[in-house]
Amino acid sequence: MGRPPTPLLSTDRIAAVAMELVSATGGFTIPDLAKKLQVSPSSLYNHVSGRDQIVELLRERAMSEVHLPDEPARPWADVVADILRSYRRSYARYPRLIPLLTAYPVNSSHAIGMYNVLAVTLHRAGFDATDTLRAITLMDCFVLGSALDLAAPEEPWESGAEVGPELAAALATGGPQPGRADDAFEYGLAVLLRGLG
Repeated sequence: MGRPPTPLLSTDRIAAVAMELVSATGGFTIPDLAKKLQVSPSSLYNHVSGRDQIVELLRERAMSEVHLPDEPARPWADVVADILRSYRRSYARYPRLIPLLTAYPVNSSHAIGMYNVLAVTLHRAGFDATDTLRAITLMDCFVLGSALDLAAPEEPWESGAEVGPELAAALATGGPQPGRADDAFEYGLAVLLRGLG
């Protein structure tokens, strides 16, 4: 029996199917991935070194739509704001992937490229190395939390007897998704940049 005219497996196909599993269930196992691809688990290892590499392929996919600035000489806060908006949009496509990624160290070229631009931008703005790491960590927490918020229910807080009048008044101002999450993101981004400034 000869080889099929098109290969059954490739790193791109493995990543695509792994992303389908993550989007549906929040994770993947090598046996489940092999079953969905209709191959033996050992066949996967001809294309990937293991689960860690598959996770990085998923991170690369999620980061692939993060746009980095063409003009890094603009004011640092504008550059950071543009990157964080793009970062959030990219991850909002795959909210169930976020918890999985936090368990693995970052090794994706798209991700490292973004962090390099953020580090250079912050360095040019006068941040020292310690504060640069703090700021990037803060930005990650903020963006990934906001991307998860986009996947929250239409009304993320139930209004029951324990909800006080102040919280009830605040909840009454919230609109439907994604407007509420977008508004909260822009508000938080402004607060974050002011605080860093």
